This record gives sequence, structure tokens and C-alpha cells, in this order.
Amino acid sequence: MASASAPREYKWELPKGFPKPNVPSNNPMSDAKVAVGRRLFYDVRLSGNGTQSCGSCHRQELAFTDGKGQALGSTGQVHPRGAQSLINVVYNSTLTWANPALVSLERQMEVPLFGTTPVEMGVTDANRDAVLRRILKDPWYKARFAKAYPGSKKPISWTTVIRSIASFQRSLVSADSRYDRYLQGKVKLTPAEKRGMELFMGERAECHHCHGSFIFNDQVTYKGSPAEKPLFHNTGLYNLGGTGAFPEPNRGAFELTSDPKDMGAFKAPSLRNVGVTGPYMHDGSVPTLEAAVDHYAGGGRVITDGPNAGDGRANPYKDPLISEIKLAPGDKADLVAFLKALTDKRVLTDKRFSDPFARSASRGAR
Repeated sequence: MASASAPREYKWELPKGFPKPNVPSNNPMSDAKVAVGRRLFYDVRLSGNGTQSCGSCHRQELAFTDGKGQALGSTGQVHPRGAQSLINVVYNSTLTWANPALVSLERQMEVPLFGTTPVEMGVTDANRDAVLRRILKDPWYKARFAKAYPGSKKPISWTTVIRSIASFQRSLVSADSRYDRYLQGKVKLTPAEKRGMELFMGERAECHHCHGSFIFNDQVTYKGSPAEKPLFHNTGLYNLGGTGAFPEPNRGAFELTSDPKDMGAFKAPSLRNVGVTGPYMHDGSVPTLEAAVDHYAGGGRVITDGPNAGDGRANPYKDPLISEIKLAPGDKADLVAFLKALTDKRVLTDKRFSDPFARSASRGAR
């Protein structure tokens, strides 16, 4: 029998300058849900073949990315796009690289769980009951789900699995980088970091236009935030044959809208922890931060040969904000130094967000 007592309300530990997040009314935060969601996030039994967890593509030490240009699903299928960081995901207006309709973590979670193109977790109509039974049979889950969802006739269901993982993801809030400590007067930036910050925030490099929010992107939501149409940008990464086209199936929001102006338009990701989230861009085609700075300084990328040849600088659908910026080599190095100062090293090892199975294994039991 599920306990009738309400679970303890989750207490947000928000960094200075971070507003209270939006949370769906049908999935309020609680300590119990976050605890269940953390375990589910790292549980390989949640994939169809029992080989992969959410944490396989979202590794804590890499700011919940995976270090690959393109993610790899549980059956070995390569995803066309890279795994995005989940840190501060509760503040993201949209939740994928280029889908303006996916705005809740609960809805988004259905994609990696049940999606078939590509296969990620590999849960299908044929195996979904068997996968859920793995969770139902686990004594730890039986006890904790009942506390997380008191009064429910079926505390363990796909709905509560998804809601629990979403709750854990919402808890991944952090802002303890050198930059944040500098703002708080706790540390001084190096001369290079400070010069890079001034370039980033100023009109010369203009990075702040797309990365100017408190999470360093331009799609944010929180309690009381204005309702705004989410922005997606073509940054001149490709221009196939001079037509403006991007390689299929990575054509940005155009894949959903078929509107030419959406060709190659992708979300500007948060730059927090960007020093550990490479390779960069939606398809991982830019290997380093230095190369990323070169790309934006050049106003786009030129590919001289092969199937993706074209001058991205001349892409007719490119965002007007992406134009050539005259930066000396020292300027570029300063920008990279500042970007690396956005890494919150504490969140990369915080035990609240770590793999509980790894800790159990170190004690000799799963």
C-alpha cells in the first residue's frame, strides 16, 4: 500500500541571480522524486536491451554530455546530433537542438525512451512491459516509488518513471564557476580571462547577443519570465553547393517546418561548462573551443571539398548576427580563456548528481 503522507517538498538551492524555475503543476518537485529519478537516470535496465542508461550519453564529468560529436544509441545506431548538456536544463525554453514544440522535460523524455529514428534507449511496444517489470521487481524502487507517489494505485508506471527522471534533471542547477565567483568578489579573473570577458560582453565580438542570459544562451524560462518565441540560428556552418542547404537529416528547424528561413537553424546552447562539452555544434563537426571561436570570427565556415563543400559565410539563410569579426590571435586566446572560466568544477563531481550504482559497486554490491 502506498503511504498517504505527502512527500517532502524539494528545497531549491539556487545560485545568486538565478530565479525560481518553472515546474509543471502535475509534477511538483520532491526529494523522493529526485532520489528515484537519479537512480533511474543511471539504470541500464531502463533500456530495451539492458545496456544503456540516460547517464551513458550524459556523463557528469562532462557536464552531462558524452564527449562524442554524435550520440550512440543502445543498439549501436549513431544519432545524427550530439548529446546536449543537462546542467541548468530546467531553465531551457526548448529541449532539443531544433524542435520548438518540445518544451517540457516529460515530453522530451519520450524521445530517447521510445524513439525509433534513431533508436536511443530502445523501448518498444514489444518490450516496454518487460522493461517496466525490471523496475517493478526491484525492492528499492518498490519502496521509494510508493513514497514519491503516495496514494497512487500504481506508483510504478511509465508516467511516474518519466516524471521522476524529469525531476532529477530539474535538480541539476549550478553556477559555481570562476566567473560566478568573480561576480561574487571571491576570486579575481586572470588578465586573459578578463579581456576575454570584455570581448564576449562587448560589441566587438558580440557573443552576448546569442549567449547573454544568466545561463549563457538566448532561450530561458523561469517563474514570471515573459512568453517569447524561441530563437534558432543558422551560423553558416554549411552551404551545400552554394544553395544554403545543410546536410540531411541535420537541417535544423527546417526538418519540422519546411520553411526555407529555418534551414540550418539550431538552438544556441548554454555556454556554461563549455570547456568540457566538446566537440561543438549540433553534429560535433567543430572539434575545439579554438576552432569554434575561429568559426564565429570568420562569419561562417568554408569547406573546400567533399559532399559538404560550400562557403558557409555566404549562406543566404545565415543569421545576420553572424558576420566576420576582426580578432587578433591574442583576442581569440582571451575569449577561450574566458569560456573556460565558465566551468563549474564542483558540479562535475557533486555526489547529489552522481551514479549511485557506481558507488554501490565500489562497496561490492549493485
